[in-house]
Amino acid sequence: MSAVEEVDLKEVQKQLAKVVDPEIGMPIVEMNLIDKLEVQDGTVVIEYHATTPYCPPIFALKISQDMKTYAQQAKGVKDVKVTVKGHYLADAVNKQVNKPPPPAQQPAQPQ
Repeated sequence: MSAVEEVDLKEVQKQLAKVVDPEIGMPIVEMNLIDKLEVQDGTVVIEYHATTPYCPPIFALKISQDMKTYAQQAKGVKDVKVTVKGHYLADAVNKQVNKPPPPAQQPAQPQ
């Protein structure tokens, strides 16, 4: 038995069904916005398109962040990479949502 925990794609899909387009009020899964969903060595890779190329950037960012947050809750997920395609600010949204977290602060050591 491997020590690496397998990621269940169906569980990831269930988590993504919770993501709602804030402007339209419908789950993104019901609107068929996800173009690619796969797992590579514990990393979930999601590619999707916004409802329009000019979807307000704040909504595109919220959808991307929600996808990442919910997908990370599936068992065995080590990381999530979310990419929006065809949006006029796709590069900025993708850069923001996939930036690495800040390094953890180490407590000061007594002298």
